[in-house]
Amino acid sequence: MSPVLARLLTRLYPRRWRERYGDEYEVLLETSPSDPLTLANVICSGIGERIFPTKGGAVEQASRTFRSLLGQPSAFVPLAMSVTALAMLLCDLAIYGVAHELAQTDEGTVAHLWQILMAGQLPIVAFFAIKWLPRAPKQAIAVVALQVAAVLASMAPVYFLGL
Repeated sequence: MSPVLARLLTRLYPRRWRERYGDEYEVLLETSPSDPLTLANVICSGIGERIFPTKGGAVEQASRTFRSLLGQPSAFVPLAMSVTALAMLLCDLAIYGVAHELAQTDEGTVAHLWQILMAGQLPIVAFFAIKWLPRAPKQAIAVVALQVAAVLASMAPVYFLGL
C-alpha cells in the first residue's frame, strides 16, 4: 500500500488512538496489500474505534469524567433539545397566554415542534446509554439523570397547564 493511502487511512482513527498507535499502524498498512477487503477492514475499524474507543491505557481513561461525558454530542444534544422545547413553549405562552393555547382547535406550530424535539431525543439518549453505561456507569447515569430532568422540566408546563 502506498504511504499516502496508509496515512489517509490512519486519519480515520481518533487523534488519541493515532498518537498512541499511528506510526506503527502506518508502517503496518504500508507493508500490507491494498486489496478491497483490507481497505474495508481498515475503514470499518477506524469508524468502530471512533464509536467504541480502545479500552485500557490512556486512551479510554481520559474520557471517563462527568464533564468529558457531558461534552459528548449524544449527551448535550438532548439537553439542548429539551431547553429549546421549553424556551419555545414558554415564549409562546408569554406572547399568547394559556387561554389562547387552550382555545385553539389545532395544536399549532410550537406544539408540533415541541413534540418533534421531545421525540427526537429518544434515539440519541438510547445511543448515549448503550455506548457509555458499560464504560463509565457512574458518570453515564448522572448524565442520563440530567437528560431526564431536562425532559421533565420541558414536560411540566404542558402537564400542569393542560396544554
